[in-house]
Amino acid sequence: MNTELLEALTILEQEKNISKDTMMDAIENSLISACKNHFGTSDNIKVIMDRETCDYAVYAEKEVVEEVFDPAIEISLEDAEKLDSALQIGDVAQIPIESKSFGRIATQNAKNLILQKIREEERKVVYDQYFEKEKDIVTGIVQRYVGRNISINLGRADAMLTENEQVKGEVFKPTERIKLYVVEVKNTPKGPKILVSRTHPELVKRLFEAEVAEVKDGTVEIKSIAREAGSRTKMAVWSNDENVDPVGACVGMNGARVNAVVNELRGEKIDIINWDENPALLIENALSPAKVISVMADPDEKAASVIVPDYQLSLAIGKEGQNARLAARLTGYKIDIKSETQAIESGELPEDYMEQMGMMEEGYADDEYESGYEEEYPQDYEEPAETSKDQDYEEIEFIETDGE
Repeated sequence: MNTELLEALTILEQEKNISKDTMMDAIENSLISACKNHFGTSDNIKVIMDRETCDYAVYAEKEVVEEVFDPAIEISLEDAEKLDSALQIGDVAQIPIESKSFGRIATQNAKNLILQKIREEERKVVYDQYFEKEKDIVTGIVQRYVGRNISINLGRADAMLTENEQVKGEVFKPTERIKLYVVEVKNTPKGPKILVSRTHPELVKRLFEAEVAEVKDGTVEIKSIAREAGSRTKMAVWSNDENVDPVGACVGMNGARVNAVVNELRGEKIDIINWDENPALLIENALSPAKVISVMADPDEKAASVIVPDYQLSLAIGKEGQNARLAARLTGYKIDIKSETQAIESGELPEDYMEQMGMMEEGYADDEYESGYEEEYPQDYEEPAETSKDQDYEEIEFIETDGE
């Protein structure tokens, strides 16, 4: 038994996850390569290796002839009989070759062949390991800034978090642990190239899968996500179990689950809404926290017209249009938002609509609601337009549509 070789292969398998069979194949190929360098040919070389004991033998097959013209592939009858007296002219004799008789160049080439195979297998093992994590999240350790990019250590490989995949305003310190979304893993001659992201919408989905057991087991489905990294995310969820509230499951007791995700995203706000097959109801939910009077959705054109109370217009649109923009991405509809006054002027609502609803034509404002929203969503709040007279907003009947 070749104990030393067996131990070396065992250690290699444990530390680098390279199988013994792969390395034995590499050793056989290196021996054949050494024979070719030493003898000038390897066509008649046979390597026999015991996979259990690691014992190996190298033979040169030579034809028994009366007169030798090519010593590399022929042997005289006299010399053949010294090995085996039963050999005759025309037989093939197996001549043992001592590997220690190889020259320095042949030995060095064999060594390089084995080392090259080890490096190739290392890269393959690392590639396979991270290829399995493609479209998933991994935990990395911040190493250093390389220009505007960040070098991240993922364990057995390094990844580069490029400037385009970073959230604006996020600053990391060396040795800090962060969650990353693996966008793609490429196999290159220098090893696997791992593309990671902190801005990808799927990062939010994977974080919820890790925090919410109902999402992980499929009871609650995340139907759609719209994200502006570093600022706000809207997420539509659906429950396959009528006894499970999808929004409540994602929020958790006292907001524990959603807060864990928010903390990982460094304070990014997350709006969780109920998914609905009815596009009108889905758009109404997507524009939350704004209240909606009516939604006219056209599934064929993927467009929707939304009417909101006058005092809710700025809230529905959001700061710099963010709320409407995220709602459009979430639903896949082009959303046109109008106030009651604009809808009346355009003829979408009757001129006496506000009188029918028990309100003055001059306008109204809900100071109590605006004050509460300003505290909860200061980044979206905009001062309402001045009105001639303040009126309390009364309940407006929601106009349901079927998209026609």
